[in-house]
Amino acid sequence: MTRAGRYRLLLATGGRPVQHGWWHEEKTGRRNFDTWAREYSSMPDPQVTLTDEETSETLAEWPEAD
Repeated sequence: MTRAGRYRLLLATGGRPVQHGWWHEEKTGRRNFDTWAREYSSMPDPQVTLTDEETSETLAEWPEAD
């Protein structure tokens, strides 16, 4: 069994998690972040968040927080 990656991507709609993924490289997480934001933009109330699980830092979120 392989360990989950450091960079977590979460897709939520209406505040509920729908899909998630983990990657070992930030570059891969960011590429998938862009793809998910584009592909799931037509969902009701979509939210995509990329987090560094080691530092708990939010690296990107879409739509951007006010």
